[in-house]
Amino acid sequence: MKKAIMYGAGSIGRGFIGQILHDSGYHVVFVDVNAKIVDALNKEGRYTQVTVGNGKTTERIIDNVRAVNGKDTESVLMEIADCDLMAVSVGASVVKQIIPLIAEGISKRMEQHLRRSLNILICENIKSAHIVLRDMLCSAPGFDAGYLNDIGLVRTTLGRMVPVMSNDMPDSDPVKIVVEPFCELPIDKDAFVGNIPELVHTVAFSPFEFFEDKKLLIHNMGHATAAYLGNLKGYTYVWESMNDPEVFSLTKTAMTQVALALEKEYAANGEELSVHVEDLLFRFGNKMLGDTVERVGRDPMRKLSSDDRFTGAVNKCKTNGITYTPILSGIAAALRYQNKDDPSAVQMNDEIQKQGLTAFLQNWCRLSGSDAEKCRSIYDSIS
Repeated sequence: MKKAIMYGAGSIGRGFIGQILHDSGYHVVFVDVNAKIVDALNKEGRYTQVTVGNGKTTERIIDNVRAVNGKDTESVLMEIADCDLMAVSVGASVVKQIIPLIAEGISKRMEQHLRRSLNILICENIKSAHIVLRDMLCSAPGFDAGYLNDIGLVRTTLGRMVPVMSNDMPDSDPVKIVVEPFCELPIDKDAFVGNIPELVHTVAFSPFEFFEDKKLLIHNMGHATAAYLGNLKGYTYVWESMNDPEVFSLTKTAMTQVALALEKEYAANGEELSVHVEDLLFRFGNKMLGDTVERVGRDPMRKLSSDDRFTGAVNKCKTNGITYTPILSGIAAALRYQNKDDPSAVQMNDEIQKQGLTAFLQNWCRLSGSDAEKCRSIYDSIS
């Protein structure tokens, strides 16, 4: 049976990509440093996936799986050396920590199998993820950059929403996962080395930049906007934000403005983009999913960085002559985010205190002077 390595057994790993690999006929080997999850996967050889939405709850078993502890270096290297396909979903901030081991695994693979090619699905919310990972691999100690001729670094866009599990569930079933019904993974058609593997629930696209922008600048930006605006009103769940007319309207307008910009830049189908926005808003409001404002809003420093969803959306609109004030409202709400348990939120507030708000918007978010002033004005108005 074909073997796939799923590097990361978290929400996306078990809740989305693991299912795709399983349903495509692969034996799935998860790599993770969470010993509790690793032990549970190895003990049962399966896990339960719960799909909630449209007033229905269904359960299914994802079987034929096992796991390797990411701290067990030799075992990880052996798995990479002889797998048929690999996927990575560990979180954008963690990728750089696992790259040296992946680079060593690729080297071992090439030495043992006379340069046997490998395609790696990059399942991270990272802009131009294939370039980021390529540069990281090239910087890994002892890695031969020539190996990259046989490595497909395949971008994907993660559209399925998988919330963090409630605190009570891990004690009884640490690997059970809850997901929404939506299950489609766009993949970069041009990035594969050799034949594109037959993967269910995936759609191969070329060129991929449009789908990357659509995911980051409409979906991710809109989701974050709803979370940060909802946080200002004291909401716990994203569905509460969607039930608030003011939050819903601002979020929809921000997403629609980006859709108009993408329609213009890529000559895309405007009606399809409009339907996409409406579908996302409906999915954001899925009460059964129980997605929290805290989960969606975590790591505001990354979300506010110059190459991420907010500034990216602003720049896309500016380039295409589309107004973007609602996006600035999302940024202003993000700047008001407080969470002492989120190191990124603590860092953001510290930097604002040190630099001043306008300087932070210009230096970190890379907003122009006039946009920074507009954003500050909105920020002051929501104090």
